[in-house]
Amino acid sequence: MLEAHGAGPAPPGASAAAGPRVEDDVTFQLVARTGQPTFGDLPWHLPLAEWQSERLVEVARGIHRHVVRFVSYGDALYALKELPERIALREYRLLRRLDDESVMVVQAVGVVTRRRGREQLEAVLITRYLDFSLPYRTLFAGTVTPDLRNHLLDALAGLLVRLHLTGFFWGDCSLSNTLFRRDAGALAAYLVDAETGEMHGELSDGQRRHDLEIAELHVAGELMDVEAAQDGLPAEFDPVDTAAEIPLRYQALYDAVTHEEVFGPDETYRIEERLRRLNELGFDVEEIELLGEGDRRRLRLDPRVVEAGHHRRRLLMLTGLDVQENQARRLLNDIAAYRAYLERSTGGAVPESVAAYRWLVEIFNPSVAAVPPELAGKREPAELFHEILDHRWFLSEAAGQDIGTQAAVRSYVAEVLPRTPDERVVAEEPAAEPEDLLG
Repeated sequence: MLEAHGAGPAPPGASAAAGPRVEDDVTFQLVARTGQPTFGDLPWHLPLAEWQSERLVEVARGIHRHVVRFVSYGDALYALKELPERIALREYRLLRRLDDESVMVVQAVGVVTRRRGREQLEAVLITRYLDFSLPYRTLFAGTVTPDLRNHLLDALAGLLVRLHLTGFFWGDCSLSNTLFRRDAGALAAYLVDAETGEMHGELSDGQRRHDLEIAELHVAGELMDVEAAQDGLPAEFDPVDTAAEIPLRYQALYDAVTHEEVFGPDETYRIEERLRRLNELGFDVEEIELLGEGDRRRLRLDPRVVEAGHHRRRLLMLTGLDVQENQARRLLNDIAAYRAYLERSTGGAVPESVAAYRWLVEIFNPSVAAVPPELAGKREPAELFHEILDHRWFLSEAAGQDIGTQAAVRSYVAEVLPRTPDERVVAEEPAAEPEDLLG
């Protein structure tokens, strides 16, 4: 914890001999995670809306009910949100806990309290900006993502399932409180606002239904706003019908993860089938409960021991790459194909760990390194490689043979990537009126 005290600048015409005036005293207290900047050079004695600092940057942002500014330290960006101290401290703790549970949320870095300049100021919550993230309105601007409706609904429903499995009641689920990242052609959703959230040991059916009702209402309204403000929505995006699908997709996934399964004593293979299906959906199970009831067996999965991120963890263990779930699945498939190629070439078995290392060094890293610096902000590395694999497939289909990764990389970097929208744009923040910083 860093606690800083200091005196603000004397007002024009004030005598230095008179000493600092009481209203010019600057006091703040910062509680921050280790390994992060101290943020001590920021003007904490001023309301966020009045800040003028070389560290301020402008990035794609969602709609906020509070003042939010963004600052840069080296290659890292941070979001600063001004709100009452009690709420800021509570949200900081909730985000930390969700992050510890491996739920997809923004990383809470610190919270600044006891801010006092000329007056008592609200606290500031500091979170790490999610690189290559997209506010939902950005998804509808420019070239629309293929099959956007399905990807958007699946991502939001999947996030709600993961939150509920940890016992978290959101209370304010909306597109505005969510950021999206590309995930091997699909989307991954991240919670960015936990002000109204509550952590429980386990959620009741009523709590889950209430969260879904809130989500449906908010999403319908937000899509109506986009429809009115951005020259309409794609034809398949009827706001009410689209929002009504969230509970349906949520329930299908939640049931697939948690439902009880009944089978006969000679059908124990269905346990392995169920666990494999959960892995395909991206979940791991720490333990199962099997009940014998006469000639029936009942398989139960406690939601508290079902953990998302199966493919992410496996890829991380093999390569050290920390990516989205669908990206991990795609990269693992490419590692498996490369392993088969190595075994054909050598005529012998190749351990998975060896194949993964060689794939990383010989295939993945050179492909990413081939992107010139001026194009590096277009896509994050894992999504870039996924698109290279897609491009290789299309070129190979046209050529009637596999053209190889190197040729695909050259073609992709020369012909496709330059036309791709930049999703990591950071520019100097223009002067803004306080109301422009509010949602």
